[in-house]
Formats: sequence, structure tokens, C-alpha cells
Amino acid sequence: MKYLITGGAGFIGSHLIEKLILNHEIVVLDNMSEGNPAFIARYESNPNFKFIKGDLNNSQDIASALPGVDVVFHLAAHRDVRAGANNPRKDIDDGILVTYNLLEEMRSAGIKNIIFSSSQTVYGEVSDEPVSESFGPMIPISIYGASKMACESLVMAYSHTFEMRSWIFRFANIVGPGGTHGVIPDFIIKLKNDNSKMEILGDGSQTKPYLSVEDCVDGIIFGFENSSDSVNLFNLGTDGWTSVTRVAEIVVEECNLENVKFSYTGGKRGWVGDVPRIRLSSDKIKNLGWKAKHDSDDAVRLASRSLYGLLW
Repeated sequence: MKYLITGGAGFIGSHLIEKLILNHEIVVLDNMSEGNPAFIARYESNPNFKFIKGDLNNSQDIASALPGVDVVFHLAAHRDVRAGANNPRKDIDDGILVTYNLLEEMRSAGIKNIIFSSSQTVYGEVSDEPVSESFGPMIPISIYGASKMACESLVMAYSHTFEMRSWIFRFANIVGPGGTHGVIPDFIIKLKNDNSKMEILGDGSQTKPYLSVEDCVDGIIFGFENSSDSVNLFNLGTDGWTSVTRVAEIVVEECNLENVKFSYTGGKRGWVGDVPRIRLSSDKIKNLGWKAKHDSDDAVRLASRSLYGLLW
């Protein structure tokens, strides 16, 4: 099989390459605005690997990456949920519009299979009960979440209109080696600058599921290989959930620190668009035979341990 991975030089994309490249041809299309050259450097001499520095806002760049491709993994996106409050256009341009551009070029090239990375943010504010893929109505409260929801709709509509097949995965918070964005690296960097105190956004009770990037990639591949409807929609989460205060405690432990004083900015959410509490039901993909190897707290601990060595 030949796979195209958009955003393949990013955090999740680089782990996906590692999983697939032994037995498949990989083409990466990335404009490197948020990608890391170090993530893909070790594959440059691999005959199964091809890198194209290109932009999904440029139809010619997309077309150059598609010849011979069997399946597209569409991971490229603006990744900062918080930034949407100051620059909503970013999620429109680098989320909705690039997804449309990619789908159009796939349609023209006759490529029928797309795997799309979505997010738990599409659900908006929910109760403490785990939400399943049938939950509704979905009312996202961030521009990022709205963008992901719009992209899902485009992918679904193209699947039905043009006889394509799609796999859509709504991710929990993905953490692990190489992650340079989110609460765990933020906390480690704060402690590196001053290991006596830690500022935590919100009141610390914000609670979400964290999934290791290893489990995320395994779940994507498993879902793709074990479902074949026109549209295949899955939550990818883990058992349990972890509060921001507990994340801070685990990070402190993995940084080998004691007596760190926590302070809180207050309020039920960390920033505009932050969903204070969410828990995903992954029963749908579990019923096919997949389950995360690590629970939420373990995923946080393993990520903290790996990132401590890189960021400290």
C-alpha cells in the first residue's frame, strides 16, 4: 500500500510513519509551519519514504503528492485550540479550506480512501457521562472544535456524494514522546524556569482523557483495518480521565521535585473555548477488538517522563 500523510512531520504523523514504513510506501506532504524536521530526518534515506514540502492551500502541491496513493491520512491542521480566540481565520484556512482542497484533489485523482484526525472538541460542553459517537446535538465552543466539525461534515459528504470511504477519529488529548504542545510541556517548561511554583490555568478541576500517542496510532490503524462502511466514525480515548491538578502533580513527580506550590488563575475553564470536563466512550471501537494499553494517568506519566529528558 502507498499512503499519503498530510502533516506527517508533526507529532502524531511522525509516530504513524514509524508504525507503517516497514511494510508500506509513505509520502509526507507538510509545509513545515508546525512540523519538526527532526521527526522525519531518520527516514530520508529509506526507499519507502518520500517527503514533499508543500502547502494544502496549493492544489499543485497536493496533486504532486497523490500519484499512486491508495489511502490519505489527513493529519495536517492548526493545532492550538487557544489561538482561535485571537485569530479565528487560522482554523478556517488551515482546517476547513485545506480539507476541502485535499478532498477535491483526491476526487480528481480518483483516490477513494481518507482517514481524518478529528477531536473531542466537536462535542462541546457535556455532562460527566462518557459521550459516544451518537451524541448530539454537538455544540462546539471553540473555533478549533467548529473547524473540526465542519471538516468532518465535508469528509462525510464527499464519502456519500462521490463514493469515497472515510475513517474519522475523534481524539482525546494525545500525549507522548515528541509532544511539544499542550499542558504537559507547558508545565515542564514552567518548572524549568522556576521549580518552586506552578501556575495552573483555571481552577485545576478541568478533567479530560489523555491517550498515549502509541495507543492513538494503534487505534487509527486498527479502526482502518477493521471497518469498511462508507463513513466509519470512532472516538479514540482511554479508560478514566485526569484533572489538570493531577497532571501537574504527575509532572512534578516525574521532574523529581517536591514542595512545588500550585497557584490557580481561577474560573472553570483554562481559556476561552476550553471544555472543562469531557469523557469519551470508546465502546464502538472496543467492540471491534481494540483497547488502549495505557489509562489516562499512565499516559500522562509516560509522556511526562519522556518529555522531561527533552525539555529540562
